[in-house]
Amino acid sequence: MGVEIIFKIAAVGILTTVVGQILKQSGKEDIATFSTLAGLIIVLLMVLDLISNLFDKVRNLFGL
Repeated sequence: MGVEIIFKIAAVGILTTVVGQILKQSGKEDIATFSTLAGLIIVLLMVLDLISNLFDKVRNLFGL
């Protein structure tokens, strides 16, 4: 699970960058901003899930 999440985050970042650049070149800066924001939200949800799993493991480790 360690390396694959980094690759997933990198893939979302690269895809978001490509889509944003294409939209900016076509003159749709507002949609490019929304696509960048959507990519950021997707990555934050992925990281939030990892943090949730971490807290569950720590809670189980200490028996809380």
